[in-house]
Amino acid sequence: MKLGIVGLPNVGKTTLFNCLTKSTAQIANYSFATVNPNIGKVAVPDERLIWLSELSKSAKTINAHIEFVDIAGLVKGSGTGQGIGNKFLSHIREVDAIVHVVRMFEDENVVHSEKGLVPLRDIETINLELVFSDLEIIERRIAKTEKAAKGDRTLNTELKILNKINDWLTDGKSIRHIVIDDAKEKEFIDSLGLLSSKPVIYAVNVDEKDAGLRNSPVSTLAEEEGSRDFVICAKFEEEIAALSDDERYIFLNDLGLKKSGLDNLISASYELLGLISFLTTGPKETRAWTVRNGTKAAQAAGKIHSDIERGFIRAEIVAFEDLKRTGTQNAAKEAGLVRLWGKEYVMKEGGV
Repeated sequence: MKLGIVGLPNVGKTTLFNCLTKSTAQIANYSFATVNPNIGKVAVPDERLIWLSELSKSAKTINAHIEFVDIAGLVKGSGTGQGIGNKFLSHIREVDAIVHVVRMFEDENVVHSEKGLVPLRDIETINLELVFSDLEIIERRIAKTEKAAKGDRTLNTELKILNKINDWLTDGKSIRHIVIDDAKEKEFIDSLGLLSSKPVIYAVNVDEKDAGLRNSPVSTLAEEEGSRDFVICAKFEEEIAALSDDERYIFLNDLGLKKSGLDNLISASYELLGLISFLTTGPKETRAWTVRNGTKAAQAAGKIHSDIERGFIRAEIVAFEDLKRTGTQNAAKEAGLVRLWGKEYVMKEGGV
């Protein structure tokens, strides 16, 4: 899974990236300090792996990973190539989802492209830049398809869909909100890789005094459009990034917080993208694998190795909670909790 961190300049994107990935990317008090994207991988915390690894006496423990891409701040005009906007937008094209950092903090030492704390305005600024970029691409695609359709009438259906997309974008609306009932039409739109079709998680960056907030002015918008949002204090995350797991737990507990910003972001990412984790364990390794919700057993096996998918007959699966409650695989078997499933079995979260 690859997540792109975007937003206006100086809203805390790179600070957040550094906290998440334990990196030292440059942070500066001016726009476009980040030109080439910063890229870092983060292991998805999963306490189940520790327990399974001890049970199986595994030589290795391998967490699932998320790749974060810190993309330079977008400004008005990026969507039509202002500054080096097109270059920044191309980096967004490569990610699975967008983490949109929204400023809700005051800092007189930081220069901002927009004055005042108006999060919904800032969100609209970024969304419109993505829409403008998509509109430019669709207009070119329409011109090309119209020309080709003169000699190939089968392209008229494609042209009809493109014009529908064009009308939607011209109204300033993101493609991720477009209502499509036809499966083939949806598949065609997905194949275009439009920026405004990317699912979005809003990371509302607040002052330290507001780190415990659960809702923000962005929450209602996120709910209305089917996105996700969470409150984060990048400065606060910076402080706890260097702590050990035990120290971090105590620190968060003292502040009345159950999860760190990273934990909240991972939860939101999995939920938004419809992902689950299944687990494998044995003497060689214990490992978490990420698949889309609804993935069948044979396809999940293909994540481990393509040969396993081709030769798949059945899988022996037990729910993690059942395995932990009974203590061993043999005990789980005796309790009838370990089952053999065929190719059509749909994988569940935490299946071992």
